[in-house]
Amino acid sequence: MSLQNIFILGIESSCDDTAASVMHNGRILSNVVANQKIHEEYGGVVPELASRAHQQNIVPVVHQALKKANVSKEQLNAIAFTKGPGLMGSLLVGTSFAKSLAFGLNIPLIDVNHMQGHILAHFIDEEGYEKPPLPFMAMTISGGHTQIVRVDNYFDMTVIGETIDDAVGEAFDKSGKILGLGYPAGPEIDKRAKLGNPKAFKFTKPKVDGLNFSFSGLKTAILYFVQKETKTNSNFIEENLNDICASIQHTIIGILIDKLKQASKETGIMHIAIGGGVSANSGIRQALKDGEKKFGWTTYVPKFEFTTDNAAMIAIVGHLKYLEGDFAQQDVVASARLKI
Repeated sequence: MSLQNIFILGIESSCDDTAASVMHNGRILSNVVANQKIHEEYGGVVPELASRAHQQNIVPVVHQALKKANVSKEQLNAIAFTKGPGLMGSLLVGTSFAKSLAFGLNIPLIDVNHMQGHILAHFIDEEGYEKPPLPFMAMTISGGHTQIVRVDNYFDMTVIGETIDDAVGEAFDKSGKILGLGYPAGPEIDKRAKLGNPKAFKFTKPKVDGLNFSFSGLKTAILYFVQKETKTNSNFIEENLNDICASIQHTIIGILIDKLKQASKETGIMHIAIGGGVSANSGIRQALKDGEKKFGWTTYVPKFEFTTDNAAMIAIVGHLKYLEGDFAQQDVVASARLKI
């Protein structure tokens, strides 16, 4: 097929979602995700259960993606898959499947860095969504990652700040666990924060040099605060839950925005793109929008379905790599700690 008619199958299996997407010339034809609900019982992702579920889900998910796109596997030009970072067992399922299918179809194989996928999701051809101009700053916030990345070109990225301990998603989930909320806790905290007073309780922001983040100290501060208050009032959480959630969210957002302000000042870059599952948080989105007025930023948030782990973001990286002829060999291996 010509370079004007490119079909890419994207496969994502880095954590607990099995996903497949078919892309045609940068536009998404299908984006199928199979969620694994079983982890809710354990308050976090269980790696062994995740990899087993991927094995069960990957064939039907890929089949469904091709069917929804009305594309046969023989029409595919290449298969893109998540090489890392992520859970090793989960990555191995997607990697093995992609390698086998590409080999069987005799088409190119394209390995994708999951973190680059979150960033380059902004370049999916989607009506009503602007693409950030180069260079821009990307802030990727998820259950496993918190990074600020300077993006000078599609594949010229530099991490200029990252968490030294917990990711921002972990901060939400661990705070939620302290408060007796379910997993994942982020959406519930966001919902309750809208009903509470964000300045009801003050939590100290961690002091971290440079553009790096730290959230483990905040989690500990919240734990001690709750323990102290419930000693004198056993119903403290129940009576103040909305205010506690609003105060926690306000503190986390403040940490993120402070670092973005610093990064923008140091680099002179005023275009800010956000990605990762935590970018679905309404308070963070509002704070970024407010930053446009306060700091002169232009902010970019992709379509909701492209923010959480999904295969469309893998497919767009595959598409861009295909245009450059950047293919992987059959001996490519998954890498749990792959860096940008």
